Amino acid sequence: MENKIEKRTSLASQGIWLLFAKLTGFVLSFILPLLVFRSLDKASIGIYNQVFLVIITCSNILPLGMSMSAFYFLSREKERKSFFIFNILLFNFIVGGIACLTLVLFPTILGDFSKDEEMTRLAPQIGIVIWLWIFSSFLDVVAIANQEAKLASMFIVLSQLTKMIFMVSAVLIYGTVEAMLNAVTIQVILQTIALVIYLNSRFVGFWKSFDKELFIKHLKYALPFGFMGILWILQTDVHNFFIMNKFSPEEVAVYRAGCFELPLLILLYESIASVMIPRMSELQSGGKTREMIELTVRAMEKLSLFYFPAFVFFLITAHTLITTLFTKKFSDSVSIFIIIIILLPFYILMTDPIVRSYESLGRFILKVRIFIVIALLLTLYYGIEHFSLQGMISIVVVSAVLDRIISFIKVSMTIGVKFKDIALLKNVGKTALISIVVGLPTYFVYIEIKKFTPPMGEWFSQLIYTTPKLVFVETITGFLTLGFTGLFFGMLYLIGINYLKVISSEEKELIFGKLAKIFKIFRTTQNIQTKSPD
Repeated sequence: MENKIEKRTSLASQGIWLLFAKLTGFVLSFILPLLVFRSLDKASIGIYNQVFLVIITCSNILPLGMSMSAFYFLSREKERKSFFIFNILLFNFIVGGIACLTLVLFPTILGDFSKDEEMTRLAPQIGIVIWLWIFSSFLDVVAIANQEAKLASMFIVLSQLTKMIFMVSAVLIYGTVEAMLNAVTIQVILQTIALVIYLNSRFVGFWKSFDKELFIKHLKYALPFGFMGILWILQTDVHNFFIMNKFSPEEVAVYRAGCFELPLLILLYESIASVMIPRMSELQSGGKTREMIELTVRAMEKLSLFYFPAFVFFLITAHTLITTLFTKKFSDSVSIFIIIIILLPFYILMTDPIVRSYESLGRFILKVRIFIVIALLLTLYYGIEHFSLQGMISIVVVSAVLDRIISFIKVSMTIGVKFKDIALLKNVGKTALISIVVGLPTYFVYIEIKKFTPPMGEWFSQLIYTTPKLVFVETITGFLTLGFTGLFFGMLYLIGINYLKVISSEEKELIFGKLAKIFKIFRTTQNIQTKSPD
């Protein structure tokens, strides 16, 4: 029993470290769109979105699940970790190199598809960034798989911080998409160096570890999940390429602004799923399906604590949020944003860690996603000629919801979930109820807050600039509105979950303990700075 509690605490601790790191990264990433959408015209913003859509999509698809397989093998093959590390690096280097070579030799591929010559000109550099991005992005994955959550958190924060500094500098100094590409190139080079240093310190001589039979075994495990991941990425990203091919850069900018919160959708889910995969693998190999159910329920409880209130809050403040982040030029993006946040509540359906523990589940989900992707592609192909931007995103949301529901039902059947087990989700139900109840008064308070924040926004703006620009005043006003509304919503929500005892005393102690450590580190840093000589 003692070991069980220790393991649960360890998993929760790892999850909190990773969540803190990714939240920090997400906050840092907010700075960039604020500058980009204010510094560039709509056409340039469209090019910027297209460039990084290609980079991120290729970087997610081309590794074919090899990087993520580290979670499985490093927990089971403790004596041969170096072999699997080298397999992943070799595979990532080859597929990234092929992508780079393709765009260098045939740069018109991107220009012809997007009908924009600027994409042709930038194609070779895009290829280089994809190559380095694929290779270096293994850094935080291998640290998590090696059960070094604190170090992985540091890698995530530093990666986001350096990327933000380089790209913000590029926007402020040069104000071009090419300059931002140069900034990302520098960042992924530094990350590649950090990856090599880390691997050499943890897996000495890893570059000498290669076994042909083991490599084939590795591919046989990873590729089915890789293809399944590709299908999921196609479900979530392929609509962007239809938009990129059919609509103007200005319309692409409007569409992407509405879809901006996609990192938020997977932020918490990835943090919890990544630390659960090794544990689920151990439980499955030991035939402990009941513990798998209980661990999944605890994960769903944690996810619901964030996703349910986030959905309600964003639904209430959608217009203010979008126009504050991207200015009133992008008010047309609000309706797209409202449609896509419908996905938020469905992200509590935790399936990936269990799916990766059963080969049969992997094959089933693969078949389901093949069917869904084919239906999605056909619908988008028809819709591109008949639907608006809102209609296109609605198609994507429906397909994603179907995928998550079908996957959850199949996973539940596989691990033996009974109808009576629905009682285990009582805290999830409480969280949903609290979020809705708190949302009702928050809506009316939000309406009133919008009336008195404009004078405050103007006053604060004048403290910074004598004659502030209108867009700056509107931004400050928007953040004040979101801040006051969020404070009201958050206070009521915390009272609600505390009153209904959604969070256990053990979990409260863990959260406050982590916050105390962070505060102690901050206070120590301040004391050192105070005592240091001028």
